Amino acid sequence: MALNSTADIVSLPEKHHVYWTDDIAPLPETHTSVVSEADVVIIGSGYTGMHAAIVAASHGKTTQVLDAQTPGWGCSTRNGGQISGSVKPSLHRLSKRFGVERAHAIRAEGEASLNWVEHFVETNNIKCDFARNGRFHAAHTPRHFDKLVTEAKRLNAEENTPIKIVPRHDQYQEIGSDAYFGGVVFTHHASLHPAKYYSGILQTALDAGVRVTGLCPATSIERSGAGFIVSTPKGRLKAGKVVIATNGYSGNLMPYVQRRVIPIGSYIIATERLPRSVIDRLIPSDRVISDTCKVVYYYRPSPDRSRILFGGRVSANETNPVTSGPKLQHDLCRIFPELKGIGVSHSWSGKVAYSFDELMHIGQHGGVHYAMGYCGSGVGMASYLGMRLGQQVLGLAEGKTALDNVDFPTRPFYRGKPWFLPAIVGWYRMYDRWQCRQAQRNSANGEAGRFAEDASQTVG
Repeated sequence: MALNSTADIVSLPEKHHVYWTDDIAPLPETHTSVVSEADVVIIGSGYTGMHAAIVAASHGKTTQVLDAQTPGWGCSTRNGGQISGSVKPSLHRLSKRFGVERAHAIRAEGEASLNWVEHFVETNNIKCDFARNGRFHAAHTPRHFDKLVTEAKRLNAEENTPIKIVPRHDQYQEIGSDAYFGGVVFTHHASLHPAKYYSGILQTALDAGVRVTGLCPATSIERSGAGFIVSTPKGRLKAGKVVIATNGYSGNLMPYVQRRVIPIGSYIIATERLPRSVIDRLIPSDRVISDTCKVVYYYRPSPDRSRILFGGRVSANETNPVTSGPKLQHDLCRIFPELKGIGVSHSWSGKVAYSFDELMHIGQHGGVHYAMGYCGSGVGMASYLGMRLGQQVLGLAEGKTALDNVDFPTRPFYRGKPWFLPAIVGWYRMYDRWQCRQAQRNSANGEAGRFAEDASQTVG
């Protein structure tokens, strides 16, 4: 294949815009009606809701899952497929808030989520291209490389995190680009095919007896004695327990959670098919790649190494895949100039959810259980906390987590519409661009900065 294709985005029907849903078997068939009464009613059919449902149904509870869209429509089949196990706040920052012991326990939940997903995939024989291929976190300036090295060595010393430090003169082992100034490999991180993973979760839930009904939004939740009444267009359900598992798609059904999560659009493109030799040259290690910019990019080869999947935040305001695709393509070509002129076959988006304290949250309010706010670590943490949430709904001791009873903060006047986001994202994007230009200019002038002599060692 010659690298001279049109750079225009291919116009595709909406159902084909998401690369992950191409060329895979249809999702397992679900239900069109709802039961009139269930022990557990779960609102949201993504990773969180389905894993909670599997636990509940496996313990003999009548379990009904509702979704406003078709099952798997949201970020569970639209994400980048990377599993970092990361908890964003550092050990130091968490220690100041919770004390050292609990800080370690909270950080450990991130690692537990990664290990648990691997165990779940293996136990249920889900063919989803799961691989412990690691993540290369690239520094967009020499100063950020020095900071990365310091932080990585501290992670290894304090939390036994295995890492490999890659100075700029060795970074072609990880990425065929001069856009960065070295980086750190988190060797234990993983990736998978999110739609195949979701399909396996859904089938596991159905086999356990979970009733899953799409195109059936919950319109209200009312207390009724010791339980609840959940209203939907397909009827009213009497529920013993209710779970909210809507994350970035949380609306006004439960204002308490709506005021505490910040929905953020994340946008992804897939290139046209590329020769294997090109993929091997640009991303030789098969790792997921991210960088130190405030507005982060994340990218990887497709599992069959035929395309590059490239994602990130492309504008201060929310947009749509038709608009975001060319912008992502421009950023991709900035990192890999060799790809100029290569077309984009797929362009799509999904909503993630951040919290104001950058922690994921699990708990209950007014008797309604919830887990959400995964802050970019949704594949691992949504799955893991969904499972723990199911255990908590059943009152099982093993459902306890280090994140229980953590205050779930909001902000004055916030009602679920992040009016402040465009200004913040706009500023960060401008600052990132300035830093990148300055670093490249200095590099061209021979002032790229120093690199530690022992920087290429593997630690842990």
